[in-house]
Formats: sequence, C-alpha cells, structure tokens
Amino acid sequence: MLIRYKKNLEKIAMGLLSFMPEEKKDVKKLLQTIKEYEANPNWHLYLWKEDDDVLGAIGVRLEDKNAYIQHISVNPSHRNIGIGKKMVKEIYRIYEQQQYHVYAIEVIKEFFERCISDSENTME
Repeated sequence: MLIRYKKNLEKIAMGLLSFMPEEKKDVKKLLQTIKEYEANPNWHLYLWKEDDDVLGAIGVRLEDKNAYIQHISVNPSHRNIGIGKKMVKEIYRIYEQQQYHVYAIEVIKEFFERCISDSENTME
C-alpha cells in the first residue's frame, strides 16, 4: 500500500532513497532531498508498506500539469517481486485521476516505460 511520507519515517525514507545513484554517495544531498520533500508542496514522497514493513519509496515532482517520478527505490532484499511496478502503477493512477501527465526522469525512464507498457490495460 502506498502511503504519504511523514517526518517520523525520515530515517527509513533516507535509507531507501540512498539506493538511488545520484543520492547514495552524498549524505548532504540526501538530507537536502528529504528536506525538499518536506518543505516543497510540489514534491511528494510516498512509501510502499506491506504489513508493518516499509519496502519502497517513490518521489514525484509536480510542474504545471505534469508529474515527474524522480526517485524510486526498493529494499534490496525485496527486489524483483513487483514492488517497484506496483508503486509506479499506483502513482500513475493517482496522478492521472488528477489530470496530470505522468513521466519519469531519465535515470528511471526505462523502468517506468516497462511498467506502463506491461500494464496498459490494467491502469484504466
């Protein structure tokens, strides 16, 4: 289930975002990213929760009527079982309902397009 990021989940969110290539080598950048999600109303961070475990994170930046997925990460011990795809599909559904066009930044564009094309018929 996709839940909105809350401050009490900061360490978990930072741990998940640290798996992103542009975040993992720079703790200051990672802290700056988390602060941007907390302060900027156009940046939305979501966490994927199953039972009581947070297994993934996905971040969206809104510009005009475009929603850009800019972060996506899954706990390494839970990869390759469809969690990333579930997060993308849910974000796509949420923002399409709000009349946004959903895109992904270059780093995750290929994964995003695979998720969308694999489930075109299930996202209506």
